[in-house]
Amino acid sequence: MNQEERTLTVELGDTQATFTLRELCERGDIHAEFVIKLVSYGVISPLTEGEVQEWLFDLPALTRLQKAQRLQRDLKLNLPGLAMSLDLLDDVQNLRREVDRLNRLVRQLMDE
Repeated sequence: MNQEERTLTVELGDTQATFTLRELCERGDIHAEFVIKLVSYGVISPLTEGEVQEWLFDLPALTRLQKAQRLQRDLKLNLPGLAMSLDLLDDVQNLRREVDRLNRLVRQLMDE
């Protein structure tokens, strides 16, 4: 398999799982320097502050890292563009959830 064909699988058995920088890099098949840049641009955030070696990341950070990798690979985005794109994608997802919630509420009110 070449690099573009690889798929990363994450087991969701422990949703409280945390990853060190090294583990995050291994799971994401990415260099630590890139992760550090993503943190500096606010793309992902460690759970802990302090020295880079002490950083811990959660499962949502790993998921966001995967999205960032796909966007950069597929769209060739730079880091500021990557950060903005991910924020916009989060906004779209939140708006879709809100629309779904409001649609359920309208259907519920119409049934009464």
